[in-house]
Amino acid sequence: MSFSWTPHRFSGGALALDVANSVILRHDDERRIDRFEGSGQMESFPKAAANFCAERALFGDILPVRQENKADFIGLREVIDRYFRARVLGGGADALLADLLAALAKVLRQASADGLDAATVHSTLRLIAMPDPERMKICRNCGWLFIDRSKNKSRAWCDMAVCGNRAKASRHYRRKKEETAP
Repeated sequence: MSFSWTPHRFSGGALALDVANSVILRHDDERRIDRFEGSGQMESFPKAAANFCAERALFGDILPVRQENKADFIGLREVIDRYFRARVLGGGADALLADLLAALAKVLRQASADGLDAATVHSTLRLIAMPDPERMKICRNCGWLFIDRSKNKSRAWCDMAVCGNRAKASRHYRRKKEETAP
């Protein structure tokens, strides 16, 4: 299956989160979609990241992950998701930190300096040291990880135009349905 890498797909606020968010509906086994499994999708991701990622100024042009490093990169993506999800939910993140650091070291040792894998490692290290860890959240609609950069730390969705709109439309529909129910 082929997808377009649109700005919405880079709403995590950091390259590492955008990589983790490349799995759609991660916790729904029946509807889960790994965007990197599609033909050419992982190879086209770095160019899209250079256009849309919040950290694009830090990394500039990024090369795709070399074929021989893809399995370790996918493994890193999964550990990134587990660690930061646990950190947001407040349980077990410290136990996962060693796994994350080991995966980061393994990937960095074999990555090309200007590859997506090296850039993802550096982005992850920046997130680990993030001064306001409470700004990292999980979207109430799609379950993606994102950084809340709003002034009052009240953002609930990864992207207001997509997830926020869906949530508000759903709430409006339910209210209207309740008003017309006998």
